[in-house]
Amino acid sequence: LRQVSDLSDFSRGHWLRELLCRGEEPSHVQSSPDGQHLLLLQKSRPPTLPRVVAFQRHSIAGADLERTWQPPQPALVGLLFLQSPVVLGSWVLAVVWEHGRTEVWHFVVAVGWQLLQTLELCQGARARVVSVCSQGASLVWCEERPPLGAHSDMSKCAFRFCVCARALEVGEQGVRLGTVRIVLHNSPEYQVLASPQHVFLVPAAAAGFATTSKFLLIWHPEKAKFTITAPSAGFIHSKVLRSSSESDFRKLLLGSVGLLSGFAPLDIHTSTVSNSGGLLLVSTECSVSIVEPDGTQRHIFDLEGGPLAQGSPVRLKTFGSILACVLAGVLYLVDQNSGRLIEKEVLSMKEVHFLESQGEEDSIQLLTQTGIYSFSFSKPEDSRRPEPCLVEMVFEEACRYYQRRSLSSSKLTVEKLKKGGTFQAPVVLAAILQHSLHQKQKPGRGLQDTYAKLLSTLSLELQSYMSLELLKTCVVCAPESEVESYCKELVEQEISRILQSDMDKDNLAYLNSVFASFPKAAWKATRSCLQLQQNGDGLLVARATPEVWKKVLCQPQLEEMGQNGMVPLFELICASFLRFKPKWLPSFVELTQQYVSNSWSYSSKEGPEGRVPLYKRALGVLAQKNKHGEADDEMELELLLCSKRPKAVLQALHLLIRLKQWQRVVEVAEKFSKLSPLLNKEIFTTLLAELAQHRELDPYLDRLWPLCPTELTASDILTLVLQHLPHSQEDPVPFSSEGNQLTVGLLKPLLQRVVQCPSVQEEMYSDALQSTAFPPPTPPREH
Repeated sequence: LRQVSDLSDFSRGHWLRELLCRGEEPSHVQSSPDGQHLLLLQKSRPPTLPRVVAFQRHSIAGADLERTWQPPQPALVGLLFLQSPVVLGSWVLAVVWEHGRTEVWHFVVAVGWQLLQTLELCQGARARVVSVCSQGASLVWCEERPPLGAHSDMSKCAFRFCVCARALEVGEQGVRLGTVRIVLHNSPEYQVLASPQHVFLVPAAAAGFATTSKFLLIWHPEKAKFTITAPSAGFIHSKVLRSSSESDFRKLLLGSVGLLSGFAPLDIHTSTVSNSGGLLLVSTECSVSIVEPDGTQRHIFDLEGGPLAQGSPVRLKTFGSILACVLAGVLYLVDQNSGRLIEKEVLSMKEVHFLESQGEEDSIQLLTQTGIYSFSFSKPEDSRRPEPCLVEMVFEEACRYYQRRSLSSSKLTVEKLKKGGTFQAPVVLAAILQHSLHQKQKPGRGLQDTYAKLLSTLSLELQSYMSLELLKTCVVCAPESEVESYCKELVEQEISRILQSDMDKDNLAYLNSVFASFPKAAWKATRSCLQLQQNGDGLLVARATPEVWKKVLCQPQLEEMGQNGMVPLFELICASFLRFKPKWLPSFVELTQQYVSNSWSYSSKEGPEGRVPLYKRALGVLAQKNKHGEADDEMELELLLCSKRPKAVLQALHLLIRLKQWQRVVEVAEKFSKLSPLLNKEIFTTLLAELAQHRELDPYLDRLWPLCPTELTASDILTLVLQHLPHSQEDPVPFSSEGNQLTVGLLKPLLQRVVQCPSVQEEMYSDALQSTAFPPPTPPREH
């Protein structure tokens, strides 16, 4: 922080210094676009009058500008610098008063300030301007239009304001105002803040109704559209105004009032517009957030300090991607994109004002009582070490790693890691990074021998890291046509990196965001990492390592996943299969089951099958997809059958019966009856019960009878058939006219087959029954 001016280089600099040192802090400070003029608005107490004063550098001679007003005269509402189209880079100053009178001033070198013209902004004589801003070549303001009657309805009086817009043209012939455009009428009081493309309407603190203080309005002039947003509640609604009759405030909110009334009021202490076009908000709890022009809100940073009082000043200004904020004599520099605190500086003075920094995007200029100071946040040219960002990341990751494996209840911090000598790994890695990354000298110079050996081992990892960082830079800087190709490569590298690290909660959340943001790129990256492809026989094969398979099949506990909608990696991959290659999903599930059977000899809690079977996890993903479309019965059948589990096979068999696909019913029965005698018996009894109820299976009886288990007897078969015969309301007759009843003739081949084939019990005890020895020998035991 260095002083660049003691105010002596301004005209009447001694008076400016005296005003600031006297304790008469200006309520508004603004510098001209070229940085050569300084405007101070002072609302002083008697005996001095409120005034606006302009100071210019000594190098620019000319008449000064000073305007005062005597209450109850209309007060000054806004000071606006407008670009002049006559001369490129020139500008004019618009001084807007409360009753709508607007003075347009222009500064001429060697002459000074000249009043170009005085205009009337408002059309009505009783109108009162409460807020004004400039949007492009137009002035946008909110004006109060008092009701005509003295005893008007108070509910109507709350909506006595109107938001208007009017073009201001500065030419060689003078200044001309365009026609008044009613943007919004019958509205509550709003503070208007303009960005280059949009106008934000922030409800005033003294709004009439509580409902109006629960949302913001964003006006899009080019699209003639309004966006209603309650950022904290996540409510966004847009409406295009096709005619002037639709610009009524109540009609704009029609359909949203009931929903908006249930939201909490907005917590806004300070608001300003950033150079990126968003609306910066500071809450009374010192939380800084930004509302984008589309209505979405993003939290940036939390300032230190307790709740802010109504009159506590908070200064905000953005310089490029850096957000500068002054609160209670402390300057905060925050990265607006990431929310990371770059610098925190305690100032010796509490009252400061930001000025425009012409041509110096890497510095901030502050106006104080003792002069103008510049704060530079650029890194020196000779500082190529990745300190502190990358090294801090190393220590933060080490903290999480050691904390998970520590038995102590005390929390491990970065400071403890740096000071204590217990953990040497992060210290060594930080030293290697400091001496290897962004260095023109040879990597390893100045390192210890042990560190140099480790550096040679990590050289490939460091090169991979550097290429990844370079790729990220390319994604940010690339034109829109090339972004997709860069994103594919970036996603592949990121997924490959995560699959080689621990699958903790943070990495899983990151993978969820990657799959949601770049679904196609994530699908291709997954195929590449698992090396999925079809062989010559058309079967799906994978050549992933066992470590990668373990990451894929990892299923975190519910308490680890939280309530934010995270899904495990296996489910993410299944969803990608369903979206881009659904025919491969059953084969993929079968592949994973083969890996599980080779890795775990039996189903245990340590293995993925010990919790929820893989086919059920895949069916859960399919069920989520079916909620938003038609049910995919064919895919459900394939997933059930590929598992080869008895319960899944029986479930698939019942599904085929429900779909009346009798040919496939018989094929599934023939195929899976060979897996186990128990499953064979369940399949046969299921089909025999169906046979007792209808005649759809009659064409396939010759293929069903060989499936009959050997332990079934003729009495078992007849009992099962009688239990599943359809119940008729009429009296039973020997010969039915419907022709759908099961007859003994149909069952005759099966009964003959059962009678002719000896049962298992008869074979086991045949020797014992024929033996004369007593007692009979112990039957042979089978495993």
